[in-house]
Amino acid sequence: MKLDATDRLLLQSLQRNSKQTTKALARQSGLSATAVYERIKRLEKQGVISKYVALVDPERVEKQLKVFCQVKLNQHIKPRVLQFEEEVRQLDEVVSCYHIGGEYDYILEIYVRDMQAYREFMVGKLTAISHIGSTQSSFVIREVKQTTEIPLG
Repeated sequence: MKLDATDRLLLQSLQRNSKQTTKALARQSGLSATAVYERIKRLEKQGVISKYVALVDPERVEKQLKVFCQVKLNQHIKPRVLQFEEEVRQLDEVVSCYHIGGEYDYILEIYVRDMQAYREFMVGKLTAISHIGSTQSSFVIREVKQTTEIPLG
């Protein structure tokens, strides 16, 4: 889809704070509130804006440990891949899962309370999924940059 400069400006502003009023967005863009409303509705209808969310501070909900876990399957036949993906979708601790190229097949982003909770997750849930050949975990020491904003420039 082709976005003009005003669409980009509105999207950038909404990515930073989706609770802004149409009136505030109108002031930023130089459009009327009605024009802003119509543009946003069009972007939603076309699927450019897929949803609005609240970003939660992991530490304030006792999910201080962020882990990236790479997973290698022992077989890559379609039914096994689909089964793995479906089972991972059911794990609440996994907030994102990507099928990747390289030495490993998947990378999972996981939030848990602490190292003990991660061990319980690995032993009781993740490695209980059949056809996992191996895993490799990396623990976040300090977050240097994290954003949900898609660059539009």
